[in-house]
Amino acid sequence: MLRKEYRSERIVVSFDPERCIHARYCVRGLPEVFNPSERPWVRPDRAIADHVAEVVMRCPTGALQFERTDGATEPIPQENAIVVGINGPLYVRGDIQIKGPLGETLLEDTRVALCRCGESRNKPFCDNSHKQTNFRDKGILGDDRLMKEPTSDGRRLRIIPTVNGPLLLRGEVEIRSAAGETVYRGSRTALCRCGHSANKPFCDGSHAEVDWRDD
Repeated sequence: MLRKEYRSERIVVSFDPERCIHARYCVRGLPEVFNPSERPWVRPDRAIADHVAEVVMRCPTGALQFERTDGATEPIPQENAIVVGINGPLYVRGDIQIKGPLGETLLEDTRVALCRCGESRNKPFCDNSHKQTNFRDKGILGDDRLMKEPTSDGRRLRIIPTVNGPLLLRGEVEIRSAAGETVYRGSRTALCRCGHSANKPFCDGSHAEVDWRDD
C-alpha cells in the first residue's frame, strides 16, 4: 500500500496504515495535529515543523514518517536496540535493514515493530493480531542470556525473516526485556516469530515442531 501524505509548507508527514498498531504516541503528543476523529486526520500545518517531526519520531512502528522542506532528516540512532513488548511485538530502533529470502532489501528504516505471535497478516511486521489471538508473554527474557562482544557484521542491523522460521539478526544489537534489562548484546542470534518458543524471544526450534508456516 502506498503511503498517504499530509502536507504543510515546511513538512510532509506520510502514513502507512498497514504498519500502524494504534500506539497513539502521535495523538497524545500533538492532538491538534493528529486527530483520528477528523478528516484528514493529520494536519501538519497546525504546529511548527520541529514539533511535528519530534512526535513522528515517537511512532514505534515507523508507520509515520516525515520529510522536511529544509532538508533536515530523521537521525539514525547510534545504537541498535530491540525491546520485547509485553504480550506484543518486538520494537526495533536503529540503523535497520530488512532483507528478503533471496538477499533483496525489503525496507530500510529506523523504527519497526515486528510480529512475534506468528499470526500477523503483514509479516514480518506486527498488525495487532496478538490481541485477537490472545498472545501472552510477559517480556521476560528466556534463560539463554548470551552476552557477546560484537563481531565483524557491522553496525547496521540486518533482519532476515527465514522461510517458515525465525528472524535472523546480523549486526550489532542490544536486546532488552520489557523492564529495560539488557539480556543480549552481540551481532548474531535468531529470534522466535512463530509464538511457540519456550525461550522467547530467542528461537528454540518450536516452529518446526508445530509446523508453523509463514503464509
